[in-house]
Amino acid sequence: MTTRTITMLNGDGIGPEVMDATRKILEAARAPLEFEHAHIGAEAAARYGTNLPDATIDAVLKSGVGLKGPTATGIASGQQSANVALRKRLDLYASLRPVKSVPGVKTRYEGVDLVVVRENTEDLYAGLEHIVVPGVVESLKIITEKASTRICRFAFEYARKHGRKKVTAVHKANIMKLSDGLFLDCFRAVSRDFPGIAAEEVIVDNLCMQLVRNPERYDVMVMENLYGDIVSDLCAGLVGGLGLVPGANIGASSAVFEAAHGTAPDIMGKGLANPTALLLSSVMMLDHLDLPAEARRIEKALDTVFRDGRVKTRDLGGSASTAEFTQAIIDAMV
Repeated sequence: MTTRTITMLNGDGIGPEVMDATRKILEAARAPLEFEHAHIGAEAAARYGTNLPDATIDAVLKSGVGLKGPTATGIASGQQSANVALRKRLDLYASLRPVKSVPGVKTRYEGVDLVVVRENTEDLYAGLEHIVVPGVVESLKIITEKASTRICRFAFEYARKHGRKKVTAVHKANIMKLSDGLFLDCFRAVSRDFPGIAAEEVIVDNLCMQLVRNPERYDVMVMENLYGDIVSDLCAGLVGGLGLVPGANIGASSAVFEAAHGTAPDIMGKGLANPTALLLSSVMMLDHLDLPAEARRIEKALDTVFRDGRVKTRDLGGSASTAEFTQAIIDAMV
């Protein structure tokens, strides 16, 4: 079996801790992987003067696959988000966020099983803004037929591959008739190529209300960049938070799998971090690399630990350290 090289991007805060835990579990699962490290985030900025060095981009381009911890992003100041820059420079046009109820984690909802597909390269989230005159700032919302068609096709192809029954386009075309209208036109055109999959449309504010009332009514949801950033976090809240949800950013030639939660500087270095989000992201990575046996081995071990309920990290009401939780998953592997 061919050994694949994975570019590991530790990130900031608890990033190195959850990455180390994930690496140990991947090794215990006997995944045929080699690991190399590249720099991103605040640590990279301190060392290289940029939070996303060219060497990091080159490393991911060469390996084709990155595994990334959380990175800090300044609010209203500082460098552009390393996440946004990474997606732009590698053209990781599709953000994929499966959201599924976790056994043993009690929330207000049961049986949640959603997939958020988010366009990753344009829209307001791309950060194209400038000062017109002092006191007036203009932000540009760019929506193109190319990007909209590409992400809608990705959503339908994902639904077909994974046996999903419906794809919902999320929009605000009642107000932004041209930009979101173009997105809907592309969605409708693509949907005609997938007659076996139901296609529906919903306004984003109505979607948010419906998700907290009846999340079971949705399956795969596809949307523009900014809506996707908001809705994916809302969906994570339905199953217990960002610490339990994996994520991936996928392009034509590269993919980066990441923990979407924050850097948690308050617990950094204390051995308290929950590695579940990054671990589940690594399971997605293994499937992407056509390593389903190793993916299922980790998935089943994690499921066993959660169902048993005796070893939980503090964010889930337990007392286990990162190391203890990691070892419990390794011990549960068969």
